[in-house]
Amino acid sequence: MSSDQGLTFREAENRPLPWEGGRGEGQPLLAVTDLQVSYGGIAAVKGISFAVEAGETVALIGANGAGKTTTLKALARLLPAKGTLRYDGADLHALPPNALVQRGFSLVPEGRGVFARMSVIENLRMGAYQRKDAGIEQDIERMFDLLPRLKERQHQLAGTLSGGEQQMLAIARALMSRPRLLLLDEPSMGLAPLMVQKIFEVIRSVAAQGVAVLLVEQNASLALETASRAYVMESGCITLADTAANLLADPRVQAAYLGH
Repeated sequence: MSSDQGLTFREAENRPLPWEGGRGEGQPLLAVTDLQVSYGGIAAVKGISFAVEAGETVALIGANGAGKTTTLKALARLLPAKGTLRYDGADLHALPPNALVQRGFSLVPEGRGVFARMSVIENLRMGAYQRKDAGIEQDIERMFDLLPRLKERQHQLAGTLSGGEQQMLAIARALMSRPRLLLLDEPSMGLAPLMVQKIFEVIRSVAAQGVAVLLVEQNASLALETASRAYVMESGCITLADTAANLLADPRVQAAYLGH
């Protein structure tokens, strides 16, 4: 979104971070301070700060190119980044991606990223590849209870599923690692409205079970209806941070993202 649309929420830059006093809840599950990511000398993320507390759903909204996906990739250690990044008290810079999964940090990437030549049930087992406990098969059944369509297609190759079914599988595969924090990148992209509704029902169900969710989503209305808090990204910066309800009611957000 270009600045000539009148949505440069610079007041966010002077607001305290969510864990800086007033809440009395200690450190959040994910605490990001001054995150910076560059591609070939071009700054894609320009020093953003935000937090996600345990069990909380937080949305990150903004137009294409705002830096949302880059932010998630940096958090998942898929891109080099600067800044202070702490997850569950640990320094993310010191943890390789596999160690993140072991600590309950899971990413559902944009484009789903299912293993196309594996079956649905094989994809689910891959989601639990670092687990050694005896509850994997039980968790697969839980995924089938949560997403009955996957049970119907459990022996079907993932690459032959519809886009919506692949998104269901990507989420279920991530949940097989028993995450404490689930990062979702554009879960509604390219899906029919009825499938989008189902996917967001699943997201709400996951959140209701106490999993913290960081949701990147272009459908700002759905994102804000699902989250408790949200951040607006514009040109690599967080330009507004507030409760989701307040952002839904903000006329500037409505004009820029909700089509009002």
